[in-house]
Amino acid sequence: MLFGAIEAGGTKFVCGIGDETGTIIERVQFETKSPDETMPKVIDFFKDKNIAAIGLGCFGPIDVNKESETYGSITSTPKLKWQNYPILDELRKHFNIPMGFDTDVNGAALGESMYGAAAGLDNVLYITIGTGIGAGALVEGKLVHGMLHPEMGHINVRRHPEDSFKGTCPFHNDCLEGLAAGPAIEQRYNKKGQELTDSKEVWDLEAYYIAQALVNYILILSPQKIIIGGGVSKQAYMMEQVRKNVTEMLNGYIKTTELKTINEYIINPGLKDDAGLCGAIALAVKAL
Repeated sequence: MLFGAIEAGGTKFVCGIGDETGTIIERVQFETKSPDETMPKVIDFFKDKNIAAIGLGCFGPIDVNKESETYGSITSTPKLKWQNYPILDELRKHFNIPMGFDTDVNGAALGESMYGAAAGLDNVLYITIGTGIGAGALVEGKLVHGMLHPEMGHINVRRHPEDSFKGTCPFHNDCLEGLAAGPAIEQRYNKKGQELTDSKEVWDLEAYYIAQALVNYILILSPQKIIIGGGVSKQAYMMEQVRKNVTEMLNGYIKTTELKTINEYIINPGLKDDAGLCGAIALAVKAL
């Protein structure tokens, strides 16, 4: 049985075909432009593919409340042409099959729990650190929703005493995303993160903020595994410092097997760069 998968990102769309084991059989990628330019490419890709369901992991904010009149829509995104766009309804015009719809990070959390580094676990946190910061959570086997979906990238963190950077978030300035996402690194140092690989002070500061966020998530959600994806997470030194800082910040308050083996607790995606697309496959499987 084949499933359609869409990883709808603010920069690029990735569409794929996969099976129920999460194996990706075919894929295509294109730049995220306006809906009128982007969606026809999505629809053309899935035509005549004989898929049983489609999973859509989407950039947000999105409306995930199935009782809402705007369910399936992208809402207050800063990408103006996509604001209030009914992306799920557009797909339904062309495909009369079950569809799963959630944030890209919730999808990635589900995908890692079904096919990746958190296979078999019911409580998983997936956080991506790149152009923005977003996190998805699986709690007791269910993706977390409420009045909206989690927006964990916008929590408040304590500012480092030596950091005077204003922050890049247009809503909050110095929230987690405003201080630690890719654009914050670039604006603070006038270089992109990949140009600063050997600058330990850059990644020490990054780890300081990311670790604070993880401590908050650990205390609130108690995940059995934390998976960090996105471009920034590929800095091995930073990941080491994040683990070190989390241990120091928790200060022995929580004593679990997971935290005793923190190198196996805070990790990179088992699905690597396919976490989002495999997550969309997982959403499709669940929808069916």
